[in-house]
Amino acid sequence: EVQLVQSGGGMAQDGGSLTLSCTGVGFTFEDLSLGWFRQAPGKEREAVSCISQGVGPSYYSDSVKGRFHIARHNAKNTVYLQMDSLKPEDTAVYYCAASEFCGSGYDTAPVKSWGLGTQVTVTT
Repeated sequence: EVQLVQSGGGMAQDGGSLTLSCTGVGFTFEDLSLGWFRQAPGKEREAVSCISQGVGPSYYSDSVKGRFHIARHNAKNTVYLQMDSLKPEDTAVYYCAASEFCGSGYDTAPVKSWGLGTQVTVTT
């Protein structure tokens, strides 16, 4: 079974950048869609971005489109989320996720495995 180990994140200034990484342990990692969810205090967990198994289209929520970029390196069993032009409203705990679906409707995609979460804090 795939297990997801997250790293990166932390604190950034408004307009700054952070990178999240998620490394999978499991032989089927490359067969899965990978992505990121986030949850801020008092808010429902929301989908941020995902990337398909192959060289397919990626998905971004409207709130991060144009600012965040997702990429995967299957040889390293790793997916990245490059976050640029960060805003205070991006502050949340970010969770790596593995699923068999990526696209519109990712918010409710069945998730096979979750990372433990990484705090991202953006200050004004």
